[in-house]
Amino acid sequence: MSEARPRWFTDHGDEHASWYIERFRTMAREGADLAGEARLLDAMLPRAARVLDAGSGTGRVAAAIADRGHTVVGVDVDPALVEAARADYPGPRYVVADLATLDLAPEPPFDAAVLAGNVLVFVAPGSERQVLARVAAHVRPDGLVVTGFATDRAYRVPAFDADCVAVGLVLEHRFATWDLRPWHDDASWAVTVLRVPA
Repeated sequence: MSEARPRWFTDHGDEHASWYIERFRTMAREGADLAGEARLLDAMLPRAARVLDAGSGTGRVAAAIADRGHTVVGVDVDPALVEAARADYPGPRYVVADLATLDLAPEPPFDAAVLAGNVLVFVAPGSERQVLARVAAHVRPDGLVVTGFATDRAYRVPAFDADCVAVGLVLEHRFATWDLRPWHDDASWAVTVLRVPA
């Protein structure tokens, strides 16, 4: 793990992972739409693409991407979430790792990486640029990095944009939601499509 602990651990109590797992299990049982991020990513991918789900949590996004015919590797720092993903959404491969020090070698490059569900606001404070760099390092040239996070957290869009420039990611699109509502400065969510330079 990186030296600073991710906010996922420091901002919540010991029972947060259990609550989070049960929350998404309940949503799935109730028929909630848990695949919006996967639908967007699938529309941008070639068939049978390789996808890195960075911050894969309970595995809902990884599984929905895999269901669309792609090969997915999910990575999360929390072993409890990875265990739940393996139980609830078998198919993708899941790895316990800190995104700030991610090294999946000898894994081949991915066509795209997705950081959905507030991943960037849960990493260790000050590690966001390192996380983006490590994730981008696993994506092939001309591949995609797609992120989504709430705009009212400690990590704000201007800092994110500066970090993307610093690690060489090129901003192509930004939306206010995963279903492509137009971006505006007061949006509560920022969904960003980035390109790894060719």
